[in-house]
Amino acid sequence: MTVLTEEKDTARETALHIEGLSLSIGATPLLADVSLRVAHGETVGLVGESGSGKSLTSRTALGMLPRGATATGEVRAAGLDVLTADRAALRDLRRTRVSMIFQDPRSSINPVRRVGHYLTEGLRARGTPADEAIERVLELLDQVGIRDPQGALRRYPHEFSGGMLQRVMIAGALSTEPRMLLADEPTTALDVTTQAEVVTLLKRMQRIHGTGMLFVTHDLDLAAAICDRIYVMYAGRIVEEAASGRLFAAPSHPYTKALLEASPSVRGEKAVIKAIEGRPRALSEAPEGCAFGDRCPLADKNCATQVPVLRPHGTSLSACLRPEQVTP
Repeated sequence: MTVLTEEKDTARETALHIEGLSLSIGATPLLADVSLRVAHGETVGLVGESGSGKSLTSRTALGMLPRGATATGEVRAAGLDVLTADRAALRDLRRTRVSMIFQDPRSSINPVRRVGHYLTEGLRARGTPADEAIERVLELLDQVGIRDPQGALRRYPHEFSGGMLQRVMIAGALSTEPRMLLADEPTTALDVTTQAEVVTLLKRMQRIHGTGMLFVTHDLDLAAAICDRIYVMYAGRIVEEAASGRLFAAPSHPYTKALLEASPSVRGEKAVIKAIEGRPRALSEAPEGCAFGDRCPLADKNCATQVPVLRPHGTSLSACLRPEQVTP
């Protein structure tokens, strides 16, 4: 009983705690037994190919489930049990304690409202006076590299390029100084220089406010540079969890190793980029046993019958039957 109580208390203290999350629409499974945690002030990466379930997992943390979806497990964001919360509680959560930077700003910002209204809405809802709200967003716009912040407040979303609009969205997400930030490919549309500036801004906010951040990305080099821990996702499941340095130096799952070999890097010696054979699988179409089995060079008959669960391997957790055979 004491152990269970301690685990529940830990879940309440973390910025984000997901335990045993499974998600489906009708008979179609989308996520299976996903567990991850983000502590206050910690940056946690979530990596994997497109369609692996990264964005779906991060949206679920805000209660943004697909229409008709059924979710089981526990999702606690900034102290709120998201899966059992009512609409009013979820609105308050999104407005005051948890923010999200979406991958596509054009589909996430109301096109008929001026940017100034979008940026100050959350602050005004918290009771911040109009003058203070405007002053705050002008400062943020300047920090994310928007020229003429005052003029930007009067413009509409279609008057910005994709990269500039992404900066606006980042400013909006930071405006309420959230306890938890869900960043879904936040720097994809930005040039390298601006990307570095935005990441620096995000990290500075973490140091000041103790914000936890779940950083969803395809950029493994960027994940290595800014994340404390990393989860690797494939076909709706977490297949590896490790500290950032450990994961890149000694992956313990064949999929993680394949991702690293398929990713160009600006660090270290030159290396041949190796494509991963086959195509990514959704959970609903994954083969029996290990979902990565039909693409894995280490697979044998046991991999076709057993679904591996996360288990310790050194200081990592790996959902592989033979992690010791995965060499860097």
